[in-house]
Amino acid sequence: MATKLPATDVVVVGLGWAGSIIANELTDQGLSVVAFERGPWRETARDFNIASAPDELRYSQRQELMLQTAQNTVTARNNPSQTALPMRSWGSFHPGNGTGGAGNHWAGITFRFQPEEFRLKSHLTEKYGAGAIPAELTLQDWGTDWSEMEPFYTAFDRLAGLSGRAGNLKGQIREGGNPFEGPRSEEYPTGPMRQPYGPTLFAQAAKELGYKPFPVPSALISEAYTNPLGVTMGPCTFCGFCTNYGCANYSKASAITTVLPVLVRKSNFRAQTNSEVLRVTLDATGKRATGVVYIDTSGKEWEQPADLVIVTAFTFENVRLMLLSGVGTPYDPETQTGTTGRNYAYQTANNVQLFFDDKNFNPFIGAGALGMGIDDFNNDNFDHSGLGFFGGGSIRVTPIGAAPIGYRPTPPGTPLWGSEWKRQTVKNYLSSMSIGCEASSYTTRTNYLSLDPTYTDRLGRPLLRITFDFAQNDLKMAQYCTDKVAGIAKAMNPRQFVPHPMTGHWNTGPYQSSHVVGGFVMGADPKTSAVNKYLQSWDVPNLFVVGASAFPQNPGYNPTGTVGALAFKAADAIRRLYLKNPGPLVSA
Repeated sequence: MATKLPATDVVVVGLGWAGSIIANELTDQGLSVVAFERGPWRETARDFNIASAPDELRYSQRQELMLQTAQNTVTARNNPSQTALPMRSWGSFHPGNGTGGAGNHWAGITFRFQPEEFRLKSHLTEKYGAGAIPAELTLQDWGTDWSEMEPFYTAFDRLAGLSGRAGNLKGQIREGGNPFEGPRSEEYPTGPMRQPYGPTLFAQAAKELGYKPFPVPSALISEAYTNPLGVTMGPCTFCGFCTNYGCANYSKASAITTVLPVLVRKSNFRAQTNSEVLRVTLDATGKRATGVVYIDTSGKEWEQPADLVIVTAFTFENVRLMLLSGVGTPYDPETQTGTTGRNYAYQTANNVQLFFDDKNFNPFIGAGALGMGIDDFNNDNFDHSGLGFFGGGSIRVTPIGAAPIGYRPTPPGTPLWGSEWKRQTVKNYLSSMSIGCEASSYTTRTNYLSLDPTYTDRLGRPLLRITFDFAQNDLKMAQYCTDKVAGIAKAMNPRQFVPHPMTGHWNTGPYQSSHVVGGFVMGADPKTSAVNKYLQSWDVPNLFVVGASAFPQNPGYNPTGTVGALAFKAADAIRRLYLKNPGPLVSA
């Protein structure tokens, strides 16, 4: 039996980007907020000190910043006919653990989604006809549009101090930026990062082929910056220990470097760390959330009552909490009814490896979001007529830093150990580079999330079960886009280049990206979406579920900028609309 605590105005579950933004906005409104975080409290000076932060064994190999599978894991299978098995170690994706969440160890690449993505099904139907969309896809509109999203993207840009150059400023296309982006109301808060040799060489080749290269938008800021909350950050030093690591320089925007230093000082805010929320509690009608039940490190259960519950965890935990709490109807792939678990999507990772004889890329110099890219073959930026697929990818060179344990670039046919492996490592360490293509993942009927009927966590609760495989649409897209990348690689005149398009079935072993989305998606129709355009549950009006779990499908971009924008969007709706008149904000 859980011990009941005094009530609070708001409970927030998860203190990553979304939870920290919303908690800060609502405490500014005068509400009392208690935020729960399963992992420990993290802060830069203590946890990411310059003397200990660049430790590849600790952070990249042993994954100290990631959720430990002993705490929680998932089961996985490719289709509903298979029996899912548990992931014993994180491979394909890296969920975060502790305050700041995965934002502590993210790369920092921060795109805005394009205007067409928010009405993707309508856009493709209008342009190509409904019959052109492959029957396997279950594409949906988001229930919102660019005019509603752009101000909240701008709010996130300012908070994070994003670095880049606007390619479309108030409708004016500008040289040196991304011409395919939606119109921005403001320039980036800080200028583009300085580019090393590899991205520069790629951009030159791409431009000569008629493409339009631009600096990758980066949450690793290029210059000293003070955000609207008064928090100051320093410029990136290209240390090479970024992706999978915390930042020692206060250069990588995250919740712990932009929001939490202000939030934690407020008297109406309390962070409850090392506390795992077990379920959202509902009243007898099932239509009103009454708070949450959580467990502390001693194993004792507590009930925290609240007037408003906001779930802002990683995609997997958002969906699992809704399934465990009985919020919404679990999705059934046979009847395609139910919305909790529906439209799970991933990302389709592709690359081309290049080997040169006459180049020195100084690969130990790097950062997670340092580089140049093109969007000519992303989303619907090119004509898909007759191609047999939709979607595309962000093509870019982003040298993250050649860490000494993990970076061993060798050409195909090289032995995995021994004297020849050593010789090839020495030969290619300085003179190889990669062009990546992070591409879209479009939803299908049989890609979804559910509770596993067999496997449970340490507390006896069912694990989340992932049923996912790459759609044929996405595999065709991957081959097409990788061929385009190979054309750029060839123009750069390497000794050898090796294309790696995504092929075959999804495999949980190798890391691909942590960009898992969907499962509790937003939309205008409660029959096919779990939350409305304000991220408010259709079924439980005082429950908001915010994060990448709201994406109906995944375009060829990193999700974090959109997660941040959705957090500001939900907070604005709560402050401006819900508090004045609690109840549904959109008619079902």
